[in-house]
Amino acid sequence: MSKSMMTNTIRAFLFSILGVATCATSFAQEMPPATVVVAAAKLRQLAPSVDVPGTVVSRYDARLASELSAKLAWIAEVGTAVKKGDTVARLEDFTFELHEMEAQSRVKREQARVQFLRSEKNRLEKLAAKNLSAKSQLDRTISDLAIAEADEEIARAQLGLAQISMHITQIRAPFDGIVTERLRSIGERLNIADEVIRLVDPNSLEVVARAPLNTVNFIDEKAFLELHNDFRQERVSVRTIVPFGNPQSHMFEVRLEVNPEIWTVGESVRLSMPTAVEEEVLAVPRDALILRREGTSVFKVNADMTVEQVSVITGLGDGSYIEVTGELDPGDPVVTRGAERLSTGMMVTLIP
Repeated sequence: MSKSMMTNTIRAFLFSILGVATCATSFAQEMPPATVVVAAAKLRQLAPSVDVPGTVVSRYDARLASELSAKLAWIAEVGTAVKKGDTVARLEDFTFELHEMEAQSRVKREQARVQFLRSEKNRLEKLAAKNLSAKSQLDRTISDLAIAEADEEIARAQLGLAQISMHITQIRAPFDGIVTERLRSIGERLNIADEVIRLVDPNSLEVVARAPLNTVNFIDEKAFLELHNDFRQERVSVRTIVPFGNPQSHMFEVRLEVNPEIWTVGESVRLSMPTAVEEEVLAVPRDALILRREGTSVFKVNADMTVEQVSVITGLGDGSYIEVTGELDPGDPVVTRGAERLSTGMMVTLIP
């Protein structure tokens, strides 16, 4: 190949590269701005914290037991939603029905006896007024009447006990809830205090957590703490602090109110407990952080809708927010979604 031909070939290759670069630049200029979600950097009260385990429980979780010795005739299915006072299990009541009938008959008998003795007493009092009756006979009738009236009261008490026994052959829900477990089967013979069925109220939830004793001085009742697990999070208020720590584990108990529409009974959670006094710091959502080998940064959106990558140093963390130090001011919008392919100078549009 001659020198002039080689020169022309190289020149053509350079022109082709320049054309590709020009097309790429033109294409980049014509690309629409990236869409991102932003949040403002804010001054917040944060404190160093430690995550402690907790469990979501119901404040109304009962294992209902039999109050009689009888055979189980019926029991509600697991998953049944019941209202307060609804029957969730029923015992065979033949024997208790007979006891009630017997007690009713005894009351009627004592009533008849009392009625007779009252009539007899009135008759003898009229005769005694005319000196036609012995005083001793009247006194004996008065005594018999007092005994009969006491026997009637005893019979009424026995009837009340029989009626109570009939009433508690049906085990009733003490609160609104859902049947979560059947502890006995139909046909089994029950003794007094045998557990029959478990009832849980899914709408009265709380979290029970045990935290280190060195955190108790940094929270109080009605304080808000961050609650989270792998699926969801919520900022919840402290309902009560059990003021006695365990000397073996050096832990104390905290109970927090939670939203039943977010959490379920039995769910494991993590609770962020402060370990020092809160400080006012500049914080951004954790989702805004870009973690790279060369360091941590965030993308700040400028007034002209271009982005600028700003290096930051992280500090205190509290739930979804974390302290940052860098060239950021309170109110600066930082990208929390869509930052993966951004670079300094790119145009963006904001998603509400």
